[in-house]
Amino acid sequence: MGIEKTLAERKGREFCGFSRETIASSNSRRNRRRQRKKPPVQMLFETCKFVFASGGTGFVPPPQDIGKLRSVLDGIRPKDVGLRPDMPYFRSSATQRVPRIQYLHIYECEKFSMGIFCLPPSGVIPLHNHPGMTVFSKLLFGTMHIKSYDWVVDLPPESPNIINPSENQARVMRLAKVKVDADFTAPCNPSILYPEDGGNMHCFTAVTACAVLDVLGPPYSDTEGRHCTYYHNFPFSNFSVDGLSIPEEEKSSYEWLQEREELEDLEVNGKMYNGPKIVES
Repeated sequence: MGIEKTLAERKGREFCGFSRETIASSNSRRNRRRQRKKPPVQMLFETCKFVFASGGTGFVPPPQDIGKLRSVLDGIRPKDVGLRPDMPYFRSSATQRVPRIQYLHIYECEKFSMGIFCLPPSGVIPLHNHPGMTVFSKLLFGTMHIKSYDWVVDLPPESPNIINPSENQARVMRLAKVKVDADFTAPCNPSILYPEDGGNMHCFTAVTACAVLDVLGPPYSDTEGRHCTYYHNFPFSNFSVDGLSIPEEEKSSYEWLQEREELEDLEVNGKMYNGPKIVES
């Protein structure tokens, strides 16, 4: 009877120990499943919140954080944000003077913003800047032409990079170097621009209907000096400047940019974002 009791107690202990391990393993699997089920746009939000936590004008995240955000952004697909190429956002109308662009606002705080530009074929977001901002852009579908520039700041001191106003020219023109001038087709790597380089000024042209998810850190703010400025661009050879010499074979890589006020070629409408909602914790 004593032996049977001892065996029963030992089996009981083994059973209880096995049960605790089983329960712990089961809970771990459930937690992993819950984590896997988190919507990609929620993961993007939480990653942005971490990456831009100490951000502000001119802030550039450290390389490891840039890699983390780029990886999350790269995994997002149109369905993850409630988009399909056959939606009305991406259709052109013969009655429209310029193709109408739709902007879907996902989230914004003082540290960062998330949103999607929906462009019909031939839709254009004119050349504009991102002062003091780090910007991640993910082409979700379609083909888009991107042309981007950085200001020229590495010329010798005696070489001017500005053309001042004159009788025939009302505004200052500043020299910029072309960073990118190419078509991109989804799926492709997210692009990243920085406050001082990486193509901080860019223009988007829809070759086909397309959608681009933008993350801005920090977002535009007139009160904090981050005003969106639009530009005209002119070939380098259009103007001759004393003391400025660029090798002939490199001239096509430089252009003059001039601020513009009128935006007769842009129409952007805000629309409701209907994808998975962001849960703030």
